[in-house]
Amino acid sequence: MKSRRHFLQTIAAPLAVLPFLSKKDLEEITDNRSKRYDGPILRVAIMGLGSYGTRVADAMQSCTKAKLVGVISGTPSKITNWQAKYNIPEKNCYNYENFDNIKNNPDIDAVYIITPNSLHKPYAIRVAKAGKHVISEKPMALNAREGEEMVAACKKANVKLLVGYRMHFEPKTLEVIRMRKDGEFGKILFFQGLSGFRIGDPTQWRLNKQLAGGGSMMDIGIYSVNGARYMVGEEPVWVTAQETKTDPVKFKEGVDQTIQFQLGFPSGAVASCLSTYDMNGLDKFYLNGEKGFAEMQPSTGYGPIMGRTHKGELTQPHKTHQTVQMDEMSDIILTGKQPIVPIDGEEAVKDLKIMDAIFEACRTGKKITLEL
Repeated sequence: MKSRRHFLQTIAAPLAVLPFLSKKDLEEITDNRSKRYDGPILRVAIMGLGSYGTRVADAMQSCTKAKLVGVISGTPSKITNWQAKYNIPEKNCYNYENFDNIKNNPDIDAVYIITPNSLHKPYAIRVAKAGKHVISEKPMALNAREGEEMVAACKKANVKLLVGYRMHFEPKTLEVIRMRKDGEFGKILFFQGLSGFRIGDPTQWRLNKQLAGGGSMMDIGIYSVNGARYMVGEEPVWVTAQETKTDPVKFKEGVDQTIQFQLGFPSGAVASCLSTYDMNGLDKFYLNGEKGFAEMQPSTGYGPIMGRTHKGELTQPHKTHQTVQMDEMSDIILTGKQPIVPIDGEEAVKDLKIMDAIFEACRTGKKITLEL
């Protein structure tokens, strides 16, 4: 038990400033203290310590419901650096050969896989077999068949499978979804999604068919695929698509440079989208309905997201996407919370089915029927 002296020392400094605080300041302090989280914490190991893995790790330092406790990497120097930066114990550090041993580590609840796309499936299945929850970056797999195998493996192991759809928790995005659900746009007629940037280093893994599974569509185009679904609020029933390639040296066979694709929905709404590795400044969503519209630009970047509707500017405050995502994932895994827009493996398989159909439409020039 702590001594009375310790108690007095603990409260003395805060009490000394109380006479100088306004009523509003005192209310804010009281409110913040009452909101302190004392529930379960999701303990996460990150697999793949590249630039995005680092972004997630940094964001997790501000989480209240999730904590970075372990790492998995094939580069010993990265592990050493992360240990020092994030205070990760040696017993929670693994490489790609021995990480199956996490099954014997009770200090890790989940593994966030942030590796090249082709490695998501094999590593997710190994993590599931080790009895840990799986978080995969998107796209979840190279195709729908692989995605379905991941879903089945996680169900068999009785673990959760979530995907890093950070935009599903972004405040301005959720406000547009709320407005659409409440009928403020009226009948939805049209969606436009523009996703693209000019990619640099031609030797990077994102331009390697074996590692990435494609080109722009498997990296940036998935935002428009997924965004069309949650903005319109329906599942598409057909797709058409056209590929444009002007640099076959940089964008080799099976690595798409630019794809335009169109989606049709049961209500009659249509979507027109662009995915590219050849144009900068493309990060825009536009939703049109009989009673109004929503426009977001940037719409899927790391923020702040900017947007407006026929009723005016969207003013929801910016929050670091990865911090919010990891806290929300903690609630989903540990307390069974249901997100407004799903982020589970079944949700990701739907995106993969659409992308499979987009690639088929590009190859054949045909209109492809979708069954999601």
